[in-house]
Amino acid sequence: MSEITNEIKKRRTFAIISHPDAGKTTLTEKFLLYGGAINLAGSVKGKATARHAVSDWMEIEKERGISVTSSVLQFNYGGFCINILDTPGHQDFSEDTYRTLMAADSAVMVIDASKGVEAQTRKLFKVCVMRHIPIFTFINKMDREAKDTFDLLDDIEKELGIATCPVNWPIGSGKEFKGVYDRQKKEVELFSETHKGTTTGEVKTVDANNPELDWLIGTEAKTNLLEEIELLDGAAAEFDQEMVDKGELSPVFFGSALTNFGVETFLKHFLKMTTAPLPRMSDQGEIDPMTEPDFSAFVFKIQANMNKAHRDRIAFMRICSGEFQAGMSAYHVQGKKEVRLSQPQQMMASERKMIDKACGGDIIGIFDPGIFSIGDTLTTSKKKFAYEGIPTFAPEHFARVRQEDTMKRKQFVKGINQIAQEGAIQIFQEFNTGMEEIIVGVVGVLQFDVLKYRLKNEYNVEIRLETLPYEYIRWVENEEIDMSKLTGTSDMKKIKDLKGRPLLLFVHEWSIRMTQERNEGLILSEFGRS
Repeated sequence: MSEITNEIKKRRTFAIISHPDAGKTTLTEKFLLYGGAINLAGSVKGKATARHAVSDWMEIEKERGISVTSSVLQFNYGGFCINILDTPGHQDFSEDTYRTLMAADSAVMVIDASKGVEAQTRKLFKVCVMRHIPIFTFINKMDREAKDTFDLLDDIEKELGIATCPVNWPIGSGKEFKGVYDRQKKEVELFSETHKGTTTGEVKTVDANNPELDWLIGTEAKTNLLEEIELLDGAAAEFDQEMVDKGELSPVFFGSALTNFGVETFLKHFLKMTTAPLPRMSDQGEIDPMTEPDFSAFVFKIQANMNKAHRDRIAFMRICSGEFQAGMSAYHVQGKKEVRLSQPQQMMASERKMIDKACGGDIIGIFDPGIFSIGDTLTTSKKKFAYEGIPTFAPEHFARVRQEDTMKRKQFVKGINQIAQEGAIQIFQEFNTGMEEIIVGVVGVLQFDVLKYRLKNEYNVEIRLETLPYEYIRWVENEEIDMSKLTGTSDMKKIKDLKGRPLLLFVHEWSIRMTQERNEGLILSEFGRS
């Protein structure tokens, strides 16, 4: 087995997804602490003078105390090299979040124990299901009052349509939180607060049959635990690695990221239950990192102006096979030419380090002179295959863009196009007019603020946004359809994207069905093609 294949086998690449305030950033930081990548956990919210969370870098994020863009973080733990794709969790997240899931091999879903499954989690979950990737659940904040544990599991199964298998089980919650019971080892891990922001703190483990347990957790807590475990053993799904791999069964863990309880246990189990980088589908069949010796990667994110001092543009790519070496050349399939991959870097949020090498499973950023698009493939293989494109996800909020100063048209067009190329926004035009009339579509409304902020700060252009009532967008799949003759409902609007592809906007969901009924053979799609 080659040295490269050995390195690829050590890789684990996963995305962390959650609803706002479920504690995702705190959990990410604790992983980094265990890997020795940072020495002190930063506070996400807090005063302006406080350290900001490692994974939040854009100015607007620091002001609001939330993650707006997806960060990529790498650390080593237990002989593995782990790449975490940290996604924004707030309601107003962007399409960037969906796309990040396309670069991950598995997902960790963080759920607040007092709230259960929330709206945003459902949306992200849909993308995981679409890709059949394994989903691991960490139910966080057990040191606070929580919903009934069986109700939480029921919630996940009903809301997300996935079976659950608790690997451990909580003993109480809030002030009564005593620890967790490991179902396989039949041991209790006792909860004790670690020093916040560090990994220190002893975890005391006691056999469930040890009489000492009665006075360690209390007779009542022990009686409840035994009853719940009996009920659980009869009702819960058995652990089945094959179902986990298919994304049909989610192993569930309980803990508290803030106090560091249950995080390392979760990390150890997670690494045992996940696989090395998986094969990816291309236009020439599956490309398996274990058998494909040549370098190949696809671009899943583009970020401009990460460094104010340099007007830079970074293309983030997921390496799928082979080894990357700094300064190497690769064939850009979509551009049909050889390109030199320069200034390769790995990210620790806004901290960047130049790298010499990376391999299948890793995420790297390279300098983009403006030639890459999301979904592009790069390879050194003579086969010149292209990986499957990344879907364009349907925006849910729309606004007409007006320039405050029409003399700055050139900067405006450049700025809005560059931000659209990054994929945080989508831009459309009225079907029969020129570029004068621009409609912006976003997945989360915060992206409107980000657009205004970035156009002003990076391109010196001020805009006004006039929100539109549309909530649904559909791509017209039949190329032969004459758009001028297409009859719809009164709340429908015809638009086109930058590639000239026709789309329809609707205010009401029922209008979509009516429009299809009125135009025989019309095929509408919720996803666009990149």
